Amino acid sequence: MSIQVYGILNCSTCKKVFQWLDKNGIVYEFINTKEHPPSREMIADWVNTLGSKPMRNTSGQAYRALEDEKNIWTDEQWIEAFANDAMLLKRPLFVKDGTAIAVGFKDEGAVREKLL
Repeated sequence: MSIQVYGILNCSTCKKVFQWLDKNGIVYEFINTKEHPPSREMIADWVNTLGSKPMRNTSGQAYRALEDEKNIWTDEQWIEAFANDAMLLKRPLFVKDGTAIAVGFKDEGAVREKLL
C-alpha cells in the first residue's frame, strides 16, 4: 500500500495530519505542492474521483482573489485553475495506491477508514 499526502509544510492542517499519521504508524510520502505542483492529468483524475467542490481551498487568498464567476465554473475550468495555481487546492489531499481518497481533515474517522 502506498500513501501520498499532498500539501504544504506551513499549513496547520497538514502539520496536524503529519502528527496524526506518525502517531498511528501510517507510512506516507509527503509531496509539497508548492515545490512540486501536481500535473494537470493528476488533478483531472482527482476531480473525477472527488469532484471539484471539495478540492477548493476556499479559505485561501488565491481563491478569494478569483472573480465571482468562479461560482459557476465547470469541473474543467476548476481543473485548469488548480493546474495553474496549486494554492487553490484544499489541503491535505490523500492519495492511496494512485487514487485520490480524501481531501481535508475535518473527519479523522473517515480519513482513517479510507487509509486503512
